[in-house]
Amino acid sequence: MVVKMNSKYTAFCSWSGGKDSCLALYRAMMQGIKIKYLLTMFTESGLRSRSHGLKPEIIKKHSEILNIPLICGKATWEDYEAVFKEKLLELELLGVNCGVFGDIDIDAHRQWVVKACQHTDIKVLHPLWQESRREIIEEFLELGFKAIIVTVNTNYLDQKYLGQELSKSLIYEFTNLGIDPCGEQGEFHTVVTDGPVFQQPLELIIGKKIKHDSYYMLDLYLR
Repeated sequence: MVVKMNSKYTAFCSWSGGKDSCLALYRAMMQGIKIKYLLTMFTESGLRSRSHGLKPEIIKKHSEILNIPLICGKATWEDYEAVFKEKLLELELLGVNCGVFGDIDIDAHRQWVVKACQHTDIKVLHPLWQESRREIIEEFLELGFKAIIVTVNTNYLDQKYLGQELSKSLIYEFTNLGIDPCGEQGEFHTVVTDGPVFQQPLELIIGKKIKHDSYYMLDLYLR
């Protein structure tokens, strides 16, 4: 069931480490929702997050500086849904009754989440749903959040943008290039490094570029 924000919920946040999940988390917290856990899905090896390719130590550091415990799942793409559902049952036993997700307007993504939660009593909350993509990213920046680009799809964006910090000028540049300001078509992914709910900045060392098909990703390390 998809619900509106309500302070009676005790929630987990589906955490990619990127801007959309971070803003969804922030909005839920500002409405008095208790975010009890972060949930991040990793590859079957556990060496990279499934969504943004981040190393586990980076996601764990997010958990630490947000002061929210982390629950991890490890899965192939083939058993991703089954493992995700197992983690939902685990969260439900821990007292969670709501999941916070950062989807904006791709209905197939939201429907997948709703279906995945149907075997539990966990309600689904999408704080950013159907809002203007441009306004979402501008709000993210105006609130004082910071993020760098960690992945680009070179079918849309040059690899020169890897490692650049999101800014209004960069979003303006993307808009002029015909790139969605939130990267909702997979043009780019981000990792959040600071913001109003962070106890301290996430300090990163930028390593080499990794190529996978049309994607270039940054190998990031904790400083």
